[in-house]
Amino acid sequence: MDREKLSVEQLSDDVVRAFLADHVAEHGHLPSAGVMPLLAYLRREGVVPAEPAGRVGLIGGFVDEYRDWLAVERALSPDTVGGYTRLARRFLAERVTADDELGVERLTGADVTGFLLRESKRVSAGSVRCHANQLRQLLRYLGMRGFVDAGLAEAVPSVSGWRDAGIPQFPVRLAIDRLLESCDRSRRVGVRDLAILMLLARLGLRTIEVARLELDDLYWRSGEIEIDGKGHERARLPLPSDVGEALVAYLVLRDRHDSRRVFLTEHAPTRPIQAAGVRSVVRDACRRAGMEHVAAHRLRHALACQLLREGASLIDVSQVLRHKHLQSTAIYAKVDLARLREAAGAWPGAVR
Repeated sequence: MDREKLSVEQLSDDVVRAFLADHVAEHGHLPSAGVMPLLAYLRREGVVPAEPAGRVGLIGGFVDEYRDWLAVERALSPDTVGGYTRLARRFLAERVTADDELGVERLTGADVTGFLLRESKRVSAGSVRCHANQLRQLLRYLGMRGFVDAGLAEAVPSVSGWRDAGIPQFPVRLAIDRLLESCDRSRRVGVRDLAILMLLARLGLRTIEVARLELDDLYWRSGEIEIDGKGHERARLPLPSDVGEALVAYLVLRDRHDSRRVFLTEHAPTRPIQAAGVRSVVRDACRRAGMEHVAAHRLRHALACQLLREGASLIDVSQVLRHKHLQSTAIYAKVDLARLREAAGAWPGAVR
């Protein structure tokens, strides 16, 4: 705006799109996704005129419909839906013009490949693979709606990479014990965090599964817990006594609340905790324990490795983690070094 001698009142979607186009031409990629939220904030404050109704209804309405389809038809989690819709909005916004307000006219395979090439300069190879999957899904939806050719999704190139090429690193049992011991049990937030960490480390729950846990999912008499899992598939697991004791200790201190969710936030306004809040609990525990940050999902992986070390089979681990396919569990085979040594043949000429 300084360069173009523009005032705040002159800020508009066309100005933002011109800036984005210049940025792509100059740097080869889009800037961080902070421009549109700023524009929306200035509009709410009345500093910038409202966007024309037609444009709001077209691209905004399309993304809202795409979001609903992902959540309802595909049964994806809110975090996953958020990632898919953010990429959709960014991909389309890069192509929007006055004559093509949705950004799908004359969309070609070269446009798709060019977008991914620009992404590869901005993010890691793993993120590019994720963006390729998100873009492929967007193009399938556009094809289903008749906006583009139905086969355009096949134009999304595969991103090079070797599945499970490295040996995954998971926290060991001593590190997990340090995380649990870092919780201050004299405070309600510490008791809550301990219960959350126990569910992650002892039962291998996902963060979204911890956030969705409700009071009615706890079957005290039978010693079981019901999980609202991936794709909202429900499953029951045995409730170990130490995990049950941690839950009881928190429920005794938990505030009364209209929500049936087990875990609530500690800061007002009190509300059910979200998956991001569960991840924050793990991050804070790592900080208190003086450890490097460990992603919450790594605790699930660590449980699988611990079960293997204790003699469980891959099928047993698959059942505990509730994997649909045994292939998802096979990643843990490479970390079971003791059994791999037994399976490995002797090198020619060597004495085993």
